[in-house]
Amino acid sequence: MLGDLGTVRDRFPALTRVQNGESCVFADSPGGTQVPQAVIDAMADYFVNHNANEGGMFATSIESDAIILQAHAAAADFLGCADDEVVFGQNATTHLFAISRAIGRDLNPGDEIVTTTLDHDANIAPWRAIAEDTGAVVKQVDIRTDECTLDLGDLDEVITERTRVVAFTLASNAVGTVTPAPAIVRKAHEVGAIVVADAVHVAQHRGLDVGVIGADIIVTSPYKVFGPHLGLLYGRAELLRRLRPYKVRPASDDLPWAYETGTMNHEGMAGYVASVEYLASVGREFGVPADGSRRAAVVAGMAAIREHETQLSSAFLDGLANIPRARLYGVPLTRKRTPTFAVTVKGRHPNEVAAALGERGIFVWDGNYYALALMERLGLQAEGGAVRIGFCHYNTLREVDRVLEVLGSLASGSL
Repeated sequence: MLGDLGTVRDRFPALTRVQNGESCVFADSPGGTQVPQAVIDAMADYFVNHNANEGGMFATSIESDAIILQAHAAAADFLGCADDEVVFGQNATTHLFAISRAIGRDLNPGDEIVTTTLDHDANIAPWRAIAEDTGAVVKQVDIRTDECTLDLGDLDEVITERTRVVAFTLASNAVGTVTPAPAIVRKAHEVGAIVVADAVHVAQHRGLDVGVIGADIIVTSPYKVFGPHLGLLYGRAELLRRLRPYKVRPASDDLPWAYETGTMNHEGMAGYVASVEYLASVGREFGVPADGSRRAAVVAGMAAIREHETQLSSAFLDGLANIPRARLYGVPLTRKRTPTFAVTVKGRHPNEVAAALGERGIFVWDGNYYALALMERLGLQAEGGAVRIGFCHYNTLREVDRVLEVLGSLASGSL
């Protein structure tokens, strides 16, 4: 457990921001987290001391090459995979469009692609586009609207012998639902389908182990996990070698370079190494690493983070239950969700609620957050979506109380 958050919060300079004489509450982490000072320093150091393109026979280029390798090693420790199974890019959305094109080369008319209503559109739109190009058919797994969980009975019906791809999220970026990934993967693999999992939201809250998850492709975005604006893709090596990515002719056919198109964000990769080191430092300070490796420290750090976030979730759920005109969309159980909450206040437009919170230094999101299929299914899209309140490990119980206080005032009409 993180306990006293002082040593954690002090590493994030953005958290010192004050509005109206009071510290701001960054409850906007589902859209991107703040970064520790070490990440800022690493990126600045790259620009000052190492800035060059790769592959040159001079000092700054050689140093850039080394940073690129260090970034792949850090990502492998974060994900629990081999260095050559990690692909860097712009963001998870871009990765999904690229990998869908590579997979699409092997699709035929009548092949089936399965997506879910729970997903961010980044893991829906690419598959619809490739289906249009290939004649494949997109099928969608529905949700149980009472708690915004996947309907596993519907999953059994939708997956067939014609299924070639199953794309789903490990956790909803809109309502926080954590999906039963191993069970979904097993069902997909029984029919020989490629499994593409969106880990963008869950990666901030729970440790990732690609071997346990079992998906063939997993995407995430470091800027959602205390790092720079980058995208990460894990791909099972055998699959990556078999697929034919779109790339320029001089590019290497070796992994992962065949999938990293153009010049990478080297300063971002330097910052990413620092962000993984930060997570490892949390594990060494607050967790119990199984051994002295960075991977073990990251696992321990994420376990400590999850324990603290469970307290935040419990406090928010308990408090929200006492606000009669506020409605939660999602699972009311902390073990089945992340600390991300979709909320509406009766009689108040979501944008109005978000603005009222923002005026008081509490930063949240409103709208659909690109979870378009989910908002349409819940009947919220036409009503402006919902307010998304997302906590992470640098938030405190006092900040949870502040959010609840303003929501209560809005619901009662006193604000």
